Amino acid sequence: MKNYILSFLLVGCVSFAQKLTIEETVTGARKYAPTSLVGQQWRKDSKSITYLSTDFTNLLEKSATNGWKETVLTTKSEFEAALKVAFTGEEFTLRTFPFSIKWQTNATFETEIASKTNQYKIVYDVTTKKITSKIGYSIEGSQACFSANNAVAWLKDNNIRITSTNTTIEVTNDENPAIVNGSDYVHRQEFGIDRGMWWNATGTQLAYYRKDETMVGNYPIINWNEREAVNKDLKYPMAGMTSERVTLILYDVASGKKITIQTGEPKDQYLTMVSWEPSGKYIFVGILNRDQNHLKFNKYDAITGAFVKTLFEEKATTWVEPQHALTFVPNNPNQFIYQTDFNGYNQMYLYTTDGKLLKNLGFKDVVVTNLLGFDGTNTKINYIGTANNGLDRQLYQVDIKSGKTIQLTTISGTHNASVSSDGTMVLDQYSNATTPNEISILNIKTRIATTTLVKADNPFTGKIDLPRIEMVSLTAADGTTPLNGRIIYPANFDATKKYPVMVYVYGGSHAQLVTNKWLGGAGYFDMYMAQQGYVVFTLDNRGSDARGKKFCEVTHRNLGVNEMADQMKGVDFLKSKSFVDTNKIGVFGWSFGGFMTTSLLTSQPDTFKVGVAGGPVIDWKYYEIMYGERYMDTPQDNPEGYAKTSLLDKVKNLKGRLLLIHGAQDPVVVQQHSMNFIESSIKAGKQVDYFLYPNHEHNVSGRDRIHMYAKIADYFDVHLKK
Repeated sequence: MKNYILSFLLVGCVSFAQKLTIEETVTGARKYAPTSLVGQQWRKDSKSITYLSTDFTNLLEKSATNGWKETVLTTKSEFEAALKVAFTGEEFTLRTFPFSIKWQTNATFETEIASKTNQYKIVYDVTTKKITSKIGYSIEGSQACFSANNAVAWLKDNNIRITSTNTTIEVTNDENPAIVNGSDYVHRQEFGIDRGMWWNATGTQLAYYRKDETMVGNYPIINWNEREAVNKDLKYPMAGMTSERVTLILYDVASGKKITIQTGEPKDQYLTMVSWEPSGKYIFVGILNRDQNHLKFNKYDAITGAFVKTLFEEKATTWVEPQHALTFVPNNPNQFIYQTDFNGYNQMYLYTTDGKLLKNLGFKDVVVTNLLGFDGTNTKINYIGTANNGLDRQLYQVDIKSGKTIQLTTISGTHNASVSSDGTMVLDQYSNATTPNEISILNIKTRIATTTLVKADNPFTGKIDLPRIEMVSLTAADGTTPLNGRIIYPANFDATKKYPVMVYVYGGSHAQLVTNKWLGGAGYFDMYMAQQGYVVFTLDNRGSDARGKKFCEVTHRNLGVNEMADQMKGVDFLKSKSFVDTNKIGVFGWSFGGFMTTSLLTSQPDTFKVGVAGGPVIDWKYYEIMYGERYMDTPQDNPEGYAKTSLLDKVKNLKGRLLLIHGAQDPVVVQQHSMNFIESSIKAGKQVDYFLYPNHEHNVSGRDRIHMYAKIADYFDVHLKK
């Protein structure tokens, strides 16, 4: 009888729990998302949090004052009614209540919306249900930058317009599209650049980038959808070649006058970290040399544009990578927070506006990943930082005066947390390898949860047979550095059997694949392949993110060399497992991961039998200046490094099956990489498979991504699994 019951239960499990479909490799993240709150945040100056209803039509509230009971704060209908009153004659079509809101006061929040003809930033009062402030600009505009005095600077193509009280003025009118004003796409958005315009505190002056690309050659990208194919030129400065010239302009609204900040020679430099001093008398700019190994942080006069002084400098034998604008201390305009990894980890330092270092606010080996802001007294800074060898993200708070840091969240995992205005509570959302999602209110003194708002069940239970995911720690090829890895076991795993392996790799900077959050950071394609009978393995090698500068800079001038050495330590780990079929190891990666995949297939041809390389860098001399020269220097300065890492002459070593995939519209890793590799394979007499997505750029998106994953899975099944 017992055996019969057990068999029945197993059959029952099989009938309900299924495998992911190939479609769910793309749709699964939404379909199987753990229960959560949408847009949760603290309401300003209150003990309340707000979030959206599950149908996205209401703004809800839970408050400590009523035992955290759910109430409706305002509705989509009320919001729409307020729009009709404030904007007569304009038509808005809202599918949901606004997702992105920012509380300005206890009663008002700001958000951005669009009608059929204009875009607006508005302030809405949840008490009176009225729009209390609005400023708009044309629907054809982009990259809006709003001032404190209710004006907005925006872009029309490559030029800047300013709209204020229904009046729009032209700030620039360059007809040559190679002169680009105010855009955030400067220096290819490296160096932390996320905007191209900055208002001073009073809204009287606008600073903006002026990018001159006239000296950069046109790079052809072909649009295949026309009756006759059409060329679309792209400005793409390659390593060692002529780069764009960028200047910083100050525009005075009242007079209409412009001055150029005197950043000096050589013009071949990078301008970043643009920050207005709170009084508006000065503006600060980071000047990074083309070699990217010497940063000067300078102060300039906002009236004349003249250089005032260099506050501090950073030099390195590898690279200097500024990534953050200044954060000024509220109520103390003479002090600011500067973030840098100069001493090993991205941490915070307190400076005066004259360049005097007051205090190192760093804590142990914690890498600051998100500076959240100041507490209600403006004496403490809250931030998210790393822990647990980079696997975790925790909430920290540092006292500016004493420099003392406390960790406010304690459970191991990935936390997204914030502190209430009065500084007594933490809104904490976290997940880890065994916790799909949990949202709680913590007492900031005890750091213990007093109220649990959400405790999500496993979303796969009874629906999908989730493969077992295990986090592992290995030692890097240097013999000392610990590395984080993840192994996903095949469905119905049997340790007595032999399984093929798919290594999923990225390996480049500013990316981390293995994290202590739900599913361990694994993607749905990883899990799909495990369910198809593969061991799926991922390792974050040296050179990847969240472990500090020393961990990353071992790649300097030789991209791929130490990264591959570490990946081979991962392969050694796999080979030590009795269930791994050592004759059936494949690798898949995209972008830098495509470079790593192709490198591993050509440098370790007896180990890797199959590879799929998407959007792969093949030779770093074909890559853009800003990223490429940071890690490799120029081809003129580092010919040995470029030769060593180029894959064009390595294709002769290829033994396994290699599929290259590329988006024909790719403006990041241009198709020249893979085309030249194919040409080299022809000359070397090697068979390489090649597939193009004609209408996609660097990543294949939408439903075509399902097609891509199906192709990759089939390639592994045909050439590795069978």
